[in-house]
Amino acid sequence: MNTPGTYSPDIPVPAGKRVFGGRDLFSLWFSLGIGLMVLQTGALLAPGLGLSGSLLAIVLGTLVGVLLLAAVGVIGSDTGLSSMAALKLSLGNRGAALPAVLNLLQLIGWGAFEIIVMRDAASLLGAKAFVEGSLWANPLLWTLIFGALATLLAVSGPLTFVRQVLRKWGIWLLLAACIWLTWNLFAKADLAALWTQAGDGSLPFAVGFDIAIAMPLSWLPLIADYSRFGKRAAGVFGGTALGFFIGNFWLMGLGVAYTLAFAPSGETNALLLALAGAGMGIPLLLILLDESENAFADIHSAAVSSGILLKAKVEHLALAIGVICTLIACLAPLAQYQNFLLLIGSVFAPLFGVVLVDHFILRRRSAQVRATALNGMALLAWLGGLATYHLLANLYPNVGATLPALVVAGVLQFMLGKAFNRGRGTVPA
Repeated sequence: MNTPGTYSPDIPVPAGKRVFGGRDLFSLWFSLGIGLMVLQTGALLAPGLGLSGSLLAIVLGTLVGVLLLAAVGVIGSDTGLSSMAALKLSLGNRGAALPAVLNLLQLIGWGAFEIIVMRDAASLLGAKAFVEGSLWANPLLWTLIFGALATLLAVSGPLTFVRQVLRKWGIWLLLAACIWLTWNLFAKADLAALWTQAGDGSLPFAVGFDIAIAMPLSWLPLIADYSRFGKRAAGVFGGTALGFFIGNFWLMGLGVAYTLAFAPSGETNALLLALAGAGMGIPLLLILLDESENAFADIHSAAVSSGILLKAKVEHLALAIGVICTLIACLAPLAQYQNFLLLIGSVFAPLFGVVLVDHFILRRRSAQVRATALNGMALLAWLGGLATYHLLANLYPNVGATLPALVVAGVLQFMLGKAFNRGRGTVPA
């Protein structure tokens, strides 16, 4: 028996239980597009590209990324399957095991990073509001608090979280925080001067684009875990694309502007201090609380991915993974995660190039699975896209690698699928 909001990851959600409309998915993906890590990603772009170059990279990268993200979301609503279960339709039953393991590992890493980010920001706010060295500035305390909060949300499941928490009041608090930070920026910063100030050239534009597109693409392996509850494909696509684009562009743009205006050193603590100085730290506190929603998604989807492998209840796995993420956060320092973002793009962008072509072109949105345990041609196309990514990233870093890798993998899947799958039987998923 499934508890509210949790369903077996490899069994389609019944049509009567698909309750998410466009507004629900807009609220979810607007929230997931916002966060301290998004602000800090904007800070990565700021010195090298300047304000105008950074915003252009963010607009282009986010726009391309959300269109791909929303398209993968439609796969969830078409099939009713979780992300990793839907991969079986393209890769075969055994072929989907490798991405499920990779997804589990990267989600545990992301969950731990989210807790670390929340811990560091809360410790800084605690030291600013009280006394440095006091209980409320203790990183361990905040690690445990945010780890427990994220785990509780993950165990409760997406239906409870989106409809009872996020849509009713959470999104309005986030909007208020973003509006306040934007007003504070316009009131105190000389944006005209910043706009004309060029970057120092330390970051090629193509790499900035890759970092920006990596933000929405990092959610590709998760989105069907939530869009499988969507009522209609149009609402899934529109709500996801619009919500994530607005949230991600807004917050990443603020990260760029606040860094250039108030924290030119680019250090994380300098940016957090600048944000803490706006509105007595209340907007930062609201965004900090929103970060727990990102950790919720990481932990819940890690549980769904591991459910494909272990056949255990999602809520039990979410509890165990939440504990693991919290323990990692207790032991690991926050490091620069630019390379981590790019690595995620290198693995999953070409994979979903394969999946998108297979679902929308070769199978024409059918939830039919090939009568084979392993689709070697799809794995070969994925490998070709992955090789393309690392070839371009290492030999031609100024070209950009994420989008070409996805396109190459998709083209290979189309060609190999047409050549080798004629007449191959299918069975119901």
